[in-house]
Amino acid sequence: MTRTAPPAGSLLAAQDLHKTYGPTTALDGAEFSIHPGEVVAVMGPSGSGKSTLLHCLAGIVTPDSGSITYDGRELATMGDAQRSALRRSEFGFVFQFGQLVPELTCVENVALPLRLNGTARKEAERTALAWMERLEVDDLARKRPGEVSGGQGQRVAVARALVTDPRVLFADEPTGALDSLNGERVMELLTEAARSAHAAVVLVTHEARVAAYSDREIVVRDGKSRDMERVV
Repeated sequence: MTRTAPPAGSLLAAQDLHKTYGPTTALDGAEFSIHPGEVVAVMGPSGSGKSTLLHCLAGIVTPDSGSITYDGRELATMGDAQRSALRRSEFGFVFQFGQLVPELTCVENVALPLRLNGTARKEAERTALAWMERLEVDDLARKRPGEVSGGQGQRVAVARALVTDPRVLFADEPTGALDSLNGERVMELLTEAARSAHAAVVLVTHEARVAAYSDREIVVRDGKSRDMERVV
């Protein structure tokens, strides 16, 4: 089978992805592409395969077949250590429930990716505080996650995801645990901060109001994908 080239100028692209878990088909020929600085919403009902697609794109899950290229490199040819390095330095992650470390203060949580990459504590926390200020949570620096609201905690999680200046930010249902008001504010700050850093954002959601912050939508259903044109 002849595989077509990824879309011109794409930073991250997937073609003809297949993934099964036992008898269950999660991906059945799904495709995806994103350009630097673009926000792409991956939409679909529960169980459609959208989270599996995100995990494959991030190098967390290996597809059974198909191609994923990042910055011209094929993820399948990378070793585990190389993919882990990508996730530490060039990829950022925001999850539905934030997943902050409860024993650490908020600034320590934001600084954690830098510390894991070998940055000295003072420098890491200085950079973390700058990102927390941009996300309007710098006043929470010395509080622990259990002492802040859900919306505040999710903004801390966004700051943590962006602190390494990633080229791709993966956001998996980032407002799913928030009320509509907090969700709107998180999305405003997330997209504004990501665009200012020229980071591409892969946004998995089932909510139209969240997808509205994207430049383009890809709908996943039964493991297949469809690129939707945005009507302006």
